[in-house]
Amino acid sequence: MAKPPSPLAKPIFVLNGPNLNRLGSREPGVYGSATLKDIEAQIVPIADELAVSVIWRQSNHEGELIDWLHEADAAAAAVVFNPGGYTHTSVALRDAVLSIRVPVIEVHLSNPMAREAFRHTSFISPVARGVISGFGAAGYGLAVRAAADLADQKAPPHGSTGA
Repeated sequence: MAKPPSPLAKPIFVLNGPNLNRLGSREPGVYGSATLKDIEAQIVPIADELAVSVIWRQSNHEGELIDWLHEADAAAAAVVFNPGGYTHTSVALRDAVLSIRVPVIEVHLSNPMAREAFRHTSFISPVARGVISGFGAAGYGLAVRAAADLADQKAPPHGSTGA
């Protein structure tokens, strides 16, 4: 019998970058028809099942995302992070992820490796604990489950195995 999840004392931050507020109307053939609010609503029963709370945020501003990552270091158990287009351009976000101790799961609705060549490089992936991409809105649920599991294990950050 599986051990029941232990509730986390701190929430999981779900941080979303630029243009994700346009989901549902922006390139539905690539990103699906679900809005960010729809995806957030899909996470509620998963969070309830895992006995975790989730703080959901979106910004089109790089500095605000950096501030939220810094805040997460003290206030969150883990971070699920979709940096949007900043994935491929932001050394500053990479450095912010590297500077925090809580595990960060990078998530993308589409599979960047199956898209344009400029999307094949992520500045975030090498410093994230893991990456989930290509599963559409369901990827957020997978990422929240992974984040809760890593936080519950007190997993080491930034891709280290702890072995």
